[in-house]
Order: sequence, then C-alpha cells, then structure tokens
Amino acid sequence: MREGGKIRRPVAQPLHEQIRLLLLERIEAGEWPPGTYLPSEARLASDYGVAVGTVRTALNALAGEGILIRQQGKGTAVATHEADRSLFRFFTLQRHDGTRLLPVSRALSRERRLAAPEEAQDLRLAAGAEVVHVTRVREIEGRVTIFESISLDAARFGRLATEPEVLPNTLYHLYQKSFGATVTTAEERLEAVAADIETARHLTVPVGAPILRVLRVARDWQGAPIERRVSRVNTEGLCYRSQL
Repeated sequence: MREGGKIRRPVAQPLHEQIRLLLLERIEAGEWPPGTYLPSEARLASDYGVAVGTVRTALNALAGEGILIRQQGKGTAVATHEADRSLFRFFTLQRHDGTRLLPVSRALSRERRLAAPEEAQDLRLAAGAEVVHVTRVREIEGRVTIFESISLDAARFGRLATEPEVLPNTLYHLYQKSFGATVTTAEERLEAVAADIETARHLTVPVGAPILRVLRVARDWQGAPIERRVSRVNTEGLCYRSQL
C-alpha cells in the first residue's frame, strides 16, 4: 500500500505472508483493477526490498485463492469473473455421472426493503439498513430446479433494484463489473427441508416434498460479505458436489 507516495514495506515475518497482505491491500484499493497485470516479480521484489522468491510465494498464494491468474509468458493478472468461469466455479449441482450442467436464470421480482434480522446479521448491516432483494428461478434442461432469494446491501447495490432491466445469468460477474465487488469465497450451509407452498409452486413439487436448502454468504478478498443467497433445490436426478 502506498503511503505519502511511498510503498509501505513489510516489517514482520513471515515475509511472504506480509507481501501477500500488502498486495491484497493494493488490489482491494483498486490500484490494480480486475483484468490488469501486476508489475513483474523482479519489480515487486525491488519495491518491497525482498527476494524474488518471496514475492513469487505470495503471488502463488493469491493465485491459489482465485484472486490472481498466473499466465506463463504473460505475467500475473487480477482475476475477473468471466461469466462461464464464474458460473462453473460456484455452481455445485451436477448429474450423478459427473456431467456439469448450465443453469439458465429468470428473475421474478426485485425490491428495496428493510433488512430482515437474518439478512442484517449475515451481511453485517446496522439496524434499520435496507437490502435489495431479488427472487429468481433457475432452469436446468428446461426444468425449474432452483428457487432463489438473494439479498444485498442497498447502500452499495441500490441500483440493482431497477438496473439492468434484465439481470444476467451470472450475477457475480455483474457485481464485479458494475459495482466493483469481487466474490472470491463463499460459505454454504446445507439442510434438508420440506417444500413450503411458494417453493412447491415454483419447483412443481408437492407441498412438503423433501428439497435441499442452501444458504450461501459470498465474500470479497477481505472476507466482507457481498451477497446472501438462499437456494431451494429439487435434487431429483442431481447431486451436490463439493471439492474440499
């Protein structure tokens, strides 16, 4: 991070972790926007007064977290949420034979309202804060398979209540491109529940039918929450796959 025109250098061990954090600060501050290349390893090593190997270890760690992309012969760039890559990274449903599937999304409603207690807690919002709330369905091979409720901090994502007119299939790409919010990690909680009346109607299953409920909180580079999403899934013919 630059302070008074100078690059702040690490002051404690381990050096590679200090460099990782310092680079992350500069990325988060927008010094290197998504899709741009960082200076060379040699230049960064000179700037921070450390060995090239230390910088390389830090860059490899950030690449392992999905924050950077290392390209042989080209350099190191800040990752972008290209639509298909982002979709398949965070979409965890597939056929039992391992075939990956492409969902198609359709928004049902968008509104700006006061945050419910559970939304405020997961998004770290103050009392009385508002959220933009989106409901949508996602179809797989022409069948509605997922009914979703999505909540975002209205102070940051207020325009999303009306713009764009048609929401894209991959929201994470939109968050990054239009709001400067890059999802890098997500925490999910899964439970088997019975379909309520609204969910049963959208998923075309009987009321009380067993479905999968997935609560996901998506976070940025610093671990701050960006989105809260509740997905209710008809898993007939599908399975949830997670690689740990």
